[in-house]
Amino acid sequence: MSASRSETTDAAGPDEPGSDLLAALLDGMDAALCAFDAGGVVTHWNREAERILGWSAAEAVGRHGFAGWAARSADADEVLARLMATMDGEGRQVHEFAMLRKDGGRVLVRTQSAGVRGADGKPAGVYCAFSEVHAQIDLERSIALSEALFADASWGVVLVDVDLRPTVINAHAARALGSGRTTVLGRPLGELVVQGSEELEAALHHVLAEGAPTGLTELWVTVRTAEGERRRCWRSGFLRLASPLAEEPVPLGVGWLFTDVTDARLTAQEADRLRFRSNQLHRAARSAAECEDPMEAATTYLDFALAGFADHALIDLVAGPSGRRGGGAYDATDPDAPVRLVRTAATPTGASGPVGRVAGGGIPVGYLDGHPALRAMERAGSVRASAPAPGRSAPGTSAREPSQAAPSPVPAPQTWAAARQWPTDSVHALCTVLRSRGRSLGVVTFLRCGGRAAFERPDALYAEDVTVRMAAALDLAEVLRPQP
Repeated sequence: MSASRSETTDAAGPDEPGSDLLAALLDGMDAALCAFDAGGVVTHWNREAERILGWSAAEAVGRHGFAGWAARSADADEVLARLMATMDGEGRQVHEFAMLRKDGGRVLVRTQSAGVRGADGKPAGVYCAFSEVHAQIDLERSIALSEALFADASWGVVLVDVDLRPTVINAHAARALGSGRTTVLGRPLGELVVQGSEELEAALHHVLAEGAPTGLTELWVTVRTAEGERRRCWRSGFLRLASPLAEEPVPLGVGWLFTDVTDARLTAQEADRLRFRSNQLHRAARSAAECEDPMEAATTYLDFALAGFADHALIDLVAGPSGRRGGGAYDATDPDAPVRLVRTAATPTGASGPVGRVAGGGIPVGYLDGHPALRAMERAGSVRASAPAPGRSAPGTSAREPSQAAPSPVPAPQTWAAARQWPTDSVHALCTVLRSRGRSLGVVTFLRCGGRAAFERPDALYAEDVTVRMAAALDLAEVLRPQP
């Protein structure tokens, strides 16, 4: 806000230091300002006041009140009286007045006025800062929105500086990051996000360099909470923040808003998975129905099941009375009865391809006691197993297999798989029993390599759907097998 240049010069003297500085400061203010002496005469009028009302400083300074120019005659006396009343009061007072523009239009302004004291401490006048009401309301709305976002918003809001460190964070975001609102400030994002920080930082760098993306971004991250590490999906939006005071846009950081959509994404993924597996079972049934050989029909089911589900598959059938593969069944009512499984079919070792029959055969597979395949036979159900994570001391078998009496060093995954007579790149296993006519005919083993998730309960249910169809085909194959 600036004083009239002529008035400032007259008051301070044309050569008195500070007169030009005062004029420059007043003219550079973003709010309109006018001032009155003790008699109600305008002494200062800056450029923002000229912009709002259209009256120049030369036209305003020296007038008594607003009558006849900046306010209607019916309102001018009341406006001046309310402004001058603050001269003898304490603090600032806020008023709203309807003012007249030089072009005859009316504008509603909100004023903040306070008294001015002279060198002797006595009231010497009033200064009044004012702005258009709609601009003030817009400012108040912006401030209220900012405070609401960082207090009560139902989604996470984080302000990140140009060094990608949080500077302001709301309560929702702090809970999502598993920390308090103050403990995360100034810390690198890599300390807050266990996995996925690289993708998040890349998105923030892009916003700083290129601007905000046009759409929302979904980021999968792993955060550390009091309950442990949790995998979450955050639907995120980004805004580049720039200083409004600089001539050229100067980035202040990035506004990051996000909401947790993990449950929705997992539900959608599960629905897609179920739809795909249902289609695979339908296609497998159609293909198996065209197979003359029931054994070929069983391997057809397995070929379709492997897509997107596992990397390897093995079929071990109970050895018959003569020791040949097939033709036998496990009697679960007799726990002392030995179980002899013969490898019948498997996927190629070291390469991809369909399930093929094992040449020769007749020699039972030498599974040791506690092997997941043998446990599946005993349970007449499914058994899952995974190679223990390297670098820790743990029981010699996975958590889903029987633990030994004393812990032993964890073997390498290759050793773990080889000891169970599986392909050496196997890390996760799912053994499902083949059941038909109340009998256990054998076991199907599904294997996943490293880098894939372990088998879960829904995977076991799908495997059981597959093996029940395979069991029917294998049982028919045995019925049709020529008797010696």
